Amino acid sequence: MPPMPQQPDQSRLPFPESGARDDPAAGAAAAGATAGPARGRPPRTPRRPLWARLLGRLLSPWIGLKIEPQDPEGYVDQRPVCYVLEDYGLSNALILERACREAGMPSPLQPLPGDPLGRKRAYVALSRRNAGSTLNALAPGKRPPQKTHSESLARLLEAHRTDPALDVQLLPVSIFVGRSPDKASGWFSVLFSENWALVGRFRRLLAILLNGRDTLVRFAAPVDLRASIAEDLSPERTVRKVSRVLRTHFNRIREAIIGPDLSTRRLLVDKVLAAPAVKEAIADQARRAGSSPEEAWRKAHAYAYEIAADYSHPVVRSASFLLTTVWNRIFRGVLVHHLDALKAAAPGHEIVYVPSHRSHMDYLLLSYLLYNRGIVPPHIVAGINLNLPVIGTVLRKGGAFFIRRSIRGNALYSTVLAEYVAQLVAGGYSIEYFVEGGRSRTGRLLAPKGGMVSMTVRAFLRQPTRPVLFQPVYIGYEKLMEGDSYLDELSGKPKEKESIWQLLLGIPRVLRSNYGQVVVNFGEAIPLADMLAEHASAWDGRPLPDEERPDWLSRTVDATAQRIQQNINRAADVNPINLLALALLSTPKHAMGEADLLAQISLSKTLLAEVPYSDLVTVTPHAPAEIVAHGEEIGVLNRVAHPLGDVFRVDDETAVLLSYFRNNVVHLYTASAWIACCFLHNRRMSHANLLRLGRAVYPFLQGELFLPWSAEEFAERIDRTIGVFEREGLLERVGEDDGGIFQRNVGQSDEVFRLRALGHPLQQAFERYYIAISVLAKNGPGTLGAGELESLCQLAAQRLSLLYAPAAPEFFDRSLFRGFIQKLRQLELVKLDGNSKLTFDQRLDAWARDAKVILGRELRHTIEKVSPEAAKPGPEPEPADP
Repeated sequence: MPPMPQQPDQSRLPFPESGARDDPAAGAAAAGATAGPARGRPPRTPRRPLWARLLGRLLSPWIGLKIEPQDPEGYVDQRPVCYVLEDYGLSNALILERACREAGMPSPLQPLPGDPLGRKRAYVALSRRNAGSTLNALAPGKRPPQKTHSESLARLLEAHRTDPALDVQLLPVSIFVGRSPDKASGWFSVLFSENWALVGRFRRLLAILLNGRDTLVRFAAPVDLRASIAEDLSPERTVRKVSRVLRTHFNRIREAIIGPDLSTRRLLVDKVLAAPAVKEAIADQARRAGSSPEEAWRKAHAYAYEIAADYSHPVVRSASFLLTTVWNRIFRGVLVHHLDALKAAAPGHEIVYVPSHRSHMDYLLLSYLLYNRGIVPPHIVAGINLNLPVIGTVLRKGGAFFIRRSIRGNALYSTVLAEYVAQLVAGGYSIEYFVEGGRSRTGRLLAPKGGMVSMTVRAFLRQPTRPVLFQPVYIGYEKLMEGDSYLDELSGKPKEKESIWQLLLGIPRVLRSNYGQVVVNFGEAIPLADMLAEHASAWDGRPLPDEERPDWLSRTVDATAQRIQQNINRAADVNPINLLALALLSTPKHAMGEADLLAQISLSKTLLAEVPYSDLVTVTPHAPAEIVAHGEEIGVLNRVAHPLGDVFRVDDETAVLLSYFRNNVVHLYTASAWIACCFLHNRRMSHANLLRLGRAVYPFLQGELFLPWSAEEFAERIDRTIGVFEREGLLERVGEDDGGIFQRNVGQSDEVFRLRALGHPLQQAFERYYIAISVLAKNGPGTLGAGELESLCQLAAQRLSLLYAPAAPEFFDRSLFRGFIQKLRQLELVKLDGNSKLTFDQRLDAWARDAKVILGRELRHTIEKVSPEAAKPGPEPEPADP
């Protein structure tokens, strides 16, 4: 099938949609507004047959249409149009006719020119492949029909052979009355909701009465019949080929909308336990534990049931109605961007959703959005800590499957989990997991953990039949439900264990709160085939046995996890709270005059507009004054009236939470913050030196912030950003040789104030780097191991924060020191000796000299002073005289 055209999807989530569904007239009006005729072309209003008008009027109160894409008329030109449906049915014909009328498309109930179908209609239908088996099940003893293609389609193709002037567009249309994955158990979903079975008239009537207001009509790009005729195949082969292409298309769309044929939880668990790898692991478990094979099997069975999801469409549908009310109450709205690209790519692929993870709401929000946008919700990897009484059952029926936080040393559990994931991938189930492992407590993306990515890649390599597509998703909040607990954790308190009572007691507080707006941005998808082509050229495309562990496998997994994080960052959203945090946290007392605050917000938006990070980044459209007013409204800002001009400030606790939202978007300002840092303690710097230092420090920033460019591309961004600084009056160019020399104003001018605010988000990163270099230098080469260096760096950062200005919570985050040390080793600035101690040479001294350009003399002296030395063993005592 030709690909569907891309259309922007930047609309507000239609929360009131459920209300419109309760009113048939409102539902019809909403559907008409969504899928009206294309601009500039008058709608076609053919006269409908009397029976169609009467039955259509009878059916209208029970049907609410959602038409995709919003402008399907863009698919067709002036040639005649013949629609093709998956199967016949009076209701399908009436739904198709109404959808075409509302979309401004030609009527399917009017004959084509010359009526080549001989039916006074302009649509045909295919017989579904499972129709025979379904009819057999409904009427035992009845032989399935032998017809394997549509006779009307055959007549249409034959008419093209006999009439060279005939050129009809064959437009596939998929119709879904309610959307429910089929289950072997659960009569409700099989009887009343859309599934993979071909049901009879009575069941279709019940489906329309109960689920008709949730009807989706999806148009696709037309099939060129003239091209099929031009292949000069026999008439029978031509109709079989066209039918096969159409069946494949319909199956892919059906799988993307309602999911694959689902087995019950029991049947899927049985498949897992019957897998050869799991059988072998059970035998190994029995041998190691000295137990019977039956006991080991029961243990594996318990693991599988502990893990497996138990998807239930009634639960998902009920949760959808409930969550609509909740979202409307606690959020000002949810904006969704770039979803159409996923819809176009999803059919035929195994989709793995890999969102950022900042709140427990991420699980619910993404599944809700997908369900309401016509995409089957994924199976979600959830931590076993969420398998609470009642709540765990609901989450499991919503598609969650639970895994333990640590599986190291438990070979049986690891094998069962890997096989379960492999069954999901092979079965075409979409999956969702967080490569960060847990929720970010600092607002930055965490270093990826490759466990689930590795299981996904190995599942594909074991059975490489369905291409895998990783779909990064950025979820941005203005206020976090977990804000109070995050504040406690960032202040040093231990993480509290989740409990059912904690959740229930927190519901009233959540429902009374205003959490602002949420933005969900779908990033650029990552085909696993592309990653394998880039990092696993030795793979020949054949299935890879479970026991094989080629060298390229770990490289591919690591590169894929890094690319996921980069693409999440490339789809970031900049909301009002992000901009307020960037400005206010740059001052010692977290306060700004109103005019300064407005100017700083305006500068931040200008930088994003003139040097965009990527075309998927979205920025709030609100003006600076509206952003400040919004901050006041949701309780982030405090206005202090003053005769010389109002001042906005935030208290200490709010400042800690705001650091979280600043960190969401700090990667977008890396180039501008770098330039500003260079001029905090230097009035002048040459263009060449600015770029050289930028290239040198970039690998460390790239590893910490998941930046997507090469060092040269980063230098080019620095160049473009300098141009903005010149136009804004922040820097002035002197001379032209080698790009000239740039200088800032003298003293404490407004321009210097704005530069300091821009550089602040990265300043503490450079301080961390210098702490690590200082600790290494003070202890000398061959003294510290990597773990010892991490611990000493963390202690130095904590002491620096206690003695001097309070730092952001991530300032003494041990994982950030670990990432910096790993990057030093990758660049071979430090190496491990035979005793696993870190050694270094004069190149590290050169890097430290460059760091001195960024940091002030007083700060460098302070860091060197607090940098600790490792405890050295004292001299052995001399033996006492006898």
